[in-house]
Amino acid sequence: QVQLVESGGGLVQAGGSLRLSCLTSGLTYNRRIMGWFRQAPGKEREFVAAILWSGNYTDYVDSVKGRFTIDRDKAKNTVYLQMNTLKPEDTAIYYCSSTARRTVPTIRDHMYYDYWGQGTQVTVSS
Repeated sequence: QVQLVESGGGLVQAGGSLRLSCLTSGLTYNRRIMGWFRQAPGKEREFVAAILWSGNYTDYVDSVKGRFTIDRDKAKNTVYLQMNTLKPEDTAIYYCSSTARRTVPTIRDHMYYDYWGQGTQVTVSS
């Protein structure tokens, strides 16, 4: 069975950094997309970043470009989200996710992601 387990969330002051990790198991198909999404209270789930498992392509929502970096370690079956210069508006539950295929209509739509972790809370204080 597929499992995605996020860790690394917590409370941090504005301007600080956090590194989220997503340990995966049961994902044997390598031509897939790994994504990070976030959801703040009262808001829809929002795309944050994505990476092809091959590492050949990454994508970021404009609000995090230059601050966040997505990466993966194939040997450890882990995807990371390095978050720098955090802002209060980054506060949300962050979810790790994976598609079951490489080709999807849009890489930014959560509807096309098939597997999800339980989420990890990120809180940025001002």
